[in-house]
Amino acid sequence: MKALSLTVLSGEFSVWRLAADAPLPPSEPGSFLSMTRTSDELSVVSQSTDVPEGALAEVGWRCLRVEGPLPFEMMGVLAALSAPLAKAKVPIFVVSTYDTDYLLVKAADLERACAILRDEGHVVAL
Repeated sequence: MKALSLTVLSGEFSVWRLAADAPLPPSEPGSFLSMTRTSDELSVVSQSTDVPEGALAEVGWRCLRVEGPLPFEMMGVLAALSAPLAKAKVPIFVVSTYDTDYLLVKAADLERACAILRDEGHVVAL
């Protein structure tokens, strides 16, 4: 796997949950928002400032964007990022889009995660 370039997005992010039949939350153009609806839940990843009061939320995440677009036939992207972090016991949450992947790590682990990824040969810009 060739070296990947990642950029740390500004701000704090949260992973939160609503009922499966909840209406989709509003969003501003250009803001980070990822939603997945299943028969059990509506799972959302957004800036922490966008979490509605009362939502079940896991707060305190920072987000690293893999610079893309990444071709669909490119293999091993998530493995190249997640394996060294797992070995170092850094928890992650991943969001994938059409163009790229986003890796979320707890804010307290951000500096260590960036150092680990750099040690693996990846480029991480703050």
